Amino acid sequence: MALMSESQYIESMVSCRKKVFILGEEVADYSAHPLVRPSLNACALTYGLAESQAYSEVMLASSHLSGSTINRFTHLHQSNADLITKVRMLRLLGQKTGTCFQRCSGMDALAGVDFMTFNVDEAMGTDYHARFIEFLREVQDRDLVVDAAMTDPKGDRRRPPSKQSDRDMYVRIVDRRKEGVVVRGAKVSQTGALNSHEVLVMPTRALADEDSDYAICFAVPADTTGIVYVLGRQPSDTRKLERGGHDVGNRRFGGHEAIIFFQDVLVPWERVFLCGESRFAGQLVERFAAYHRQSYGGCKVGVGDVLIGAVQAIARYQGIDSAAHVKEKIVEMVHLNETLFACGLACSAVGLPSPSGTYGVDPLLANICKLNVTRFPYEIARLAQDIAGGLLVTLPSEKDFANPVVGPLLAKYLKGADCNSTEDRRRMLRLIENLTLGPGAACYLTESMHGAGSPQAQMIMLGRLAGLEEKVEFAESLAEIGDGGASPSPEGSTFRN
Repeated sequence: MALMSESQYIESMVSCRKKVFILGEEVADYSAHPLVRPSLNACALTYGLAESQAYSEVMLASSHLSGSTINRFTHLHQSNADLITKVRMLRLLGQKTGTCFQRCSGMDALAGVDFMTFNVDEAMGTDYHARFIEFLREVQDRDLVVDAAMTDPKGDRRRPPSKQSDRDMYVRIVDRRKEGVVVRGAKVSQTGALNSHEVLVMPTRALADEDSDYAICFAVPADTTGIVYVLGRQPSDTRKLERGGHDVGNRRFGGHEAIIFFQDVLVPWERVFLCGESRFAGQLVERFAAYHRQSYGGCKVGVGDVLIGAVQAIARYQGIDSAAHVKEKIVEMVHLNETLFACGLACSAVGLPSPSGTYGVDPLLANICKLNVTRFPYEIARLAQDIAGGLLVTLPSEKDFANPVVGPLLAKYLKGADCNSTEDRRRMLRLIENLTLGPGAACYLTESMHGAGSPQAQMIMLGRLAGLEEKVEFAESLAEIGDGGASPSPEGSTFRN
């Protein structure tokens, strides 16, 4: 089976038996829990849109392994066109869900591990790449969701993994057996972990030789014995527990993060893709990060489209849509949002094939894309709150609007312009609140800041990739300083591609 339907995916999660804790209690049927189900619906739409002929161009791809039609989330990019289509797909899903749909990190991890395992095999004579390709075939054939597990707790960040007072602050190898490797540790801030079929674990940083026990990359089924999940909290998340649900702003879709604990988990050797070769950990981290930073130029733009639409709507409902300053602010929101999209497309358009044949993004432009994502959505959200007005945070509850005594009064005095009802205004304000303050803000704002690496990580990469000395040569040549005094020939110029 190459493609799973939306209903089949949901059923696969219902039948999955992960060990999950939510609000202090172990929950067997976590897929139906109100704090989880909106995120499951969002992930399920990655299957639902793939079933639609209208979206087949962006949602589907042809496997380079089998030639079969597969979901693009399980595809390794074979061209610049593939990289560009990925960004378009992520924007589409952001538009349709208004939240994180949780599947892009796994896609980016597959591409990163493909790159790393090929290089390890070339240098060390190992067979990791062949193991990975077999895993990838299974992911494609069964159309699985993969959780990209990279972020470790890190403990005292002044110390490398092997120098921590508690050595489990980074996922590590605790035993090597005939049947496989035993690992222990935790991964934090795991997007969509409860909605995944597989967990693909990677190192979280570059490693020295003494940290070889932490140079571990592997994949296991998400319900493997010894794996425990704890769902994280989101702003105003308990509104999802209330009857009605419109106060949450986006009733159908949402995201989630979880902490994953690996309690001496046995990983079969055929699912191990790095085991002690510490010098390759850094290149996996950087490759995955570049792909994931490209992704944010699609998914966050799609959510930005929803927020811009909500602000345009609320301006109309409140009778201020024709005001010059409101128009100007909305245009600025569009400008910032489309700039992010342009960055995502740019790093895709000039990407190059890796030795394995999989296309990679331009790392400098991918990091610029993500650095802009750490800033622009916050300004878009600020402008959204500016236009929405103070009622955004003083609006009474859905229960008050339903009350027979005060409900009619609220409907009368909070109506706004005649073109729409008070109910329309209330629901649109709640959507804006969701995206800028509530559960949606965890995806749109905080994840924009810290997902795929916090801003300083992008600044470090920009410093490495900027080519500052070459830029000095350009300037000295024009100023006729030193060896730059001779007129440079056009043929001698170098360009980053």
